[in-house]
Formats: sequence, C-alpha cells, structure tokens
Amino acid sequence: MADEDQIRIHEIYESIQGESTFAGLPCTFVRLSRCNLRCRWCDTPQAFEGGTPMTRAEVLQQALSFGTPLVELTGGEPLLQPGALPLMTELCDAGRTVLLETSGERDISGVDPRVHRIMDLKAPGSDESHRNRWANIPHLTERDEVKIVLADRADYDWAKTAIEEHDLASRVNQVLLSPVWGELDPKNLVDWVLEDDLTVRVQIQMHKVIWDADTQGV
Repeated sequence: MADEDQIRIHEIYESIQGESTFAGLPCTFVRLSRCNLRCRWCDTPQAFEGGTPMTRAEVLQQALSFGTPLVELTGGEPLLQPGALPLMTELCDAGRTVLLETSGERDISGVDPRVHRIMDLKAPGSDESHRNRWANIPHLTERDEVKIVLADRADYDWAKTAIEEHDLASRVNQVLLSPVWGELDPKNLVDWVLEDDLTVRVQIQMHKVIWDADTQGV
C-alpha cells in the first residue's frame, strides 16, 4: 500500500470549531498522529506518537459521515503524512469547506488551493521558534490565516515585528493572536493590541471555555 493510501489517525470526532475565523461553527475534526515539534505549551501531546492506521478511503468515509459542512485536519502535524494532501483534495471534491491546522514547519505549497490553511508562527515562548519555515509566507493567500500563540509580552513584541516585517495583515485573511491558556491573561493581550492599533483578531480557545481545559475529543 502506497504511503499516501494509509493515514495514522489519533481521533475523528464532531464538535464546534474553537479557534480561527470559523470559531463556533459545527466541524468534524480529523486529528492525525505524529508531530516533530515539541512546543512547550502544547495541549495535545497524546497525538505525538501512536494512533490507528486507517486507509485514506476509511478516513474520508468517517469524516463525511458526520455531515458537517466544515472539516478540519489537525494533529499532531498533518503534513508529516503524505496521505493528508490527497485526503484534503477529496474532502474539497465532496463539497466540504476544509481547514488545515499546521505548525508552519512543513512546506505548505502542495496543499490544495481550495483549503483554508491556518498556519502557526512559533513565538520564542514555544521553544520552537527556530523551526519556523519562513519560506512558507510567500505561499500564503487571502484564504489563509496565521496564528501566533503568545506566552508573555516578549512573545507579543516578537509577533508584532513579524506581522509588520512580512506584511501579514495584508497577505492573509486574518492574523490570529492567542494567549497561552493559563499563562497570559487575555485582558493584557487586548490592552496591547488596542494600544498599538494592531490589525489582528484576538482569540481564545473557545472549546476550553465550554468544556474543561483538559477535556479531549471536543
């Protein structure tokens, strides 16, 4: 079986989208296993390894079975698995609005142009900022979003510089700034953004407000 015909899956489930400009919408999540980054604040370490091998056809069938118009591939890091690319194309062909949540460390240029790519930039507080693939930025379009998770004021200042230097506010649909849950007070982040007139969307992880912060599969 070709590599792209089999995908290692952590879980597939229906919930609401908790982040991005799609927040609040019913969504089917396809969480792929494996990640090659170890962000200090990661809240999904259970998807670093393991998972269940499934054929791509099985994953597609299960993802479509929930009937939500919105489907997101997340992880782990979906782009570590070759099967993620054709799976996203098949989901688009099935009429779904498809989101990709990616760390920004992998090449995004091969992703179907119909997919909305939500690409992280890793701030220094993640301990993985040296892994940012800056060459991805020219591939970003107005369909895409950039997310930066912030642990403190130093991360915010770093993000502000990155947004300005790469003209991200004009390049993508939305720049998303998220506080690390339990570390950075969202009120402080809001104050900084308003003070600087920064063209960004401040977001919190809605699913952690609705459910307990440690709840999985939501």
